[in-house]
Amino acid sequence: MAYTASSMAQDILIPVSDHSQIGDARRQVIKLAASLGFSEVLAGKAAILVTELASNLAKHTTGGALLLKALNQNGADGIEVRALDKGPGMNNVAACMRDGYSTAGSAGTGLGAVSRLATQFDIYSLPQLGTAILTRLWTKLPDSYGTFPSLEAGAVCLPLATESQNGDGWASWHGPDSSRVLVVDGLGHGPLAEIAATEAVQIFLANPDLPLVRLVETLHASLLHTRGASVAVAEIDYAGKIIRHVGVGNIAGVIVSPDGQRGLVSLSGTVGHSMRKAVEFIYPYTAGDLLVMHSDGLTMHWSMGNYPGLFHRHPSLIAGRLYYDHARGTDDLTIWVGRLPAR
Repeated sequence: MAYTASSMAQDILIPVSDHSQIGDARRQVIKLAASLGFSEVLAGKAAILVTELASNLAKHTTGGALLLKALNQNGADGIEVRALDKGPGMNNVAACMRDGYSTAGSAGTGLGAVSRLATQFDIYSLPQLGTAILTRLWTKLPDSYGTFPSLEAGAVCLPLATESQNGDGWASWHGPDSSRVLVVDGLGHGPLAEIAATEAVQIFLANPDLPLVRLVETLHASLLHTRGASVAVAEIDYAGKIIRHVGVGNIAGVIVSPDGQRGLVSLSGTVGHSMRKAVEFIYPYTAGDLLVMHSDGLTMHWSMGNYPGLFHRHPSLIAGRLYYDHARGTDDLTIWVGRLPAR
């Protein structure tokens, strides 16, 4: 059976609280574009995108952040840039997007220019809550997953602020009838946690056809020489419109629908250390629902009901908003969000 896979793309976090940090943001995205082989023209567009987004953070908020990430899908390379803040927000997003509109005495071309330059663009803003902006710039438009159903998804993956190595990770497999997602949190943080997480991702990607319980048992055996990890794997069955889920440890899973959200069961234990049993649970879903999976670097106290309209935005923008508002700041963090497709 044919599959496509993606895994562990880590974000680059760039805090922006004043104009002095705009240059660093521009240099970082130019470096990332060069590593992906972007043309000079496309790299220039990426630099303009980041400059405009960073300038907006410096002008209109008391501090925000950019998240940069390399993307690859079906042979297409891209750069994702998310701008996140808890600033005053926008009373009228449509008006703010129009050229010539400004609340800071500038030319008012920032957001309009950003939306035109980006291959993909999404925005969410509420007064007093802040703004989240998603842009993606591709070398060419990726063809979804070939002939596979389209699983629109996004993630945030970041190490603890004091660490350069990330003990969290994620990966996904996409086939014609189903998709699978792994989220892993190596015990603790730092290099030993990263070893456990990296090995878990490699085992997951090497075994796309194993039943989920057997897959987690294989992960347990493979991580015995590491410090261990919390692990959750989910399989999205498109035809049956069900999610099969096996979780061990503190990875949270939630199905979000317009009517509310349901938590997925995860049993206590540590894969590779003290796992007593792996058990598969099955949950029905409706096309268009969201699946959210995250490590304990994100608090459990978030609710989509506190964000009117956010449910309908791109999953990557949703992941960014939840990260920025609910990160603990005391551990590595991964959050993966996918919109559950119809067959």
